[in-house]
Amino acid sequence: MKRTILIAFIAFLGIAQARAQKSEIFAPGGKAIKGYDPVAFFTESKPVKGSDSLSYQWKQATWLFASRKNLETFKSDPDKYTPQYGGYCAYGLSQGHKAPTQTDTWTVVNDKLYFNYNSKVKELWVKDQPSLIKTADEKWPGIKDNN
Repeated sequence: MKRTILIAFIAFLGIAQARAQKSEIFAPGGKAIKGYDPVAFFTESKPVKGSDSLSYQWKQATWLFASRKNLETFKSDPDKYTPQYGGYCAYGLSQGHKAPTQTDTWTVVNDKLYFNYNSKVKELWVKDQPSLIKTADEKWPGIKDNN
């Protein structure tokens, strides 16, 4: 089973790498984290879709918010609420690649927001988060501006 997951993940990395954005922020259609409110992951402990009428431009992406309060909270300290690795897959980054993510794979670890490619990849990531986060943190500066 682990071998099958590993083979699937390696195949996914090849596809994902071809589709990965050059942008530091994962923003399909220009919307960071697919239009979800980054503050809500911390305050409501769940994904909450943002509104186009409550948007903020930051790091060449449009961030959407569910409330004016969340928008103002983000503007006061964007680095606190921005997902790690620009919203790209945390596990993928630990392996040296940018990969797209699904919003329902989110976790908050030590007051930082992380996403993964899908639930299967998230299962791999949560098994050794401290080590994988350390590795991804080390690799991110050299990867963030690459395709």
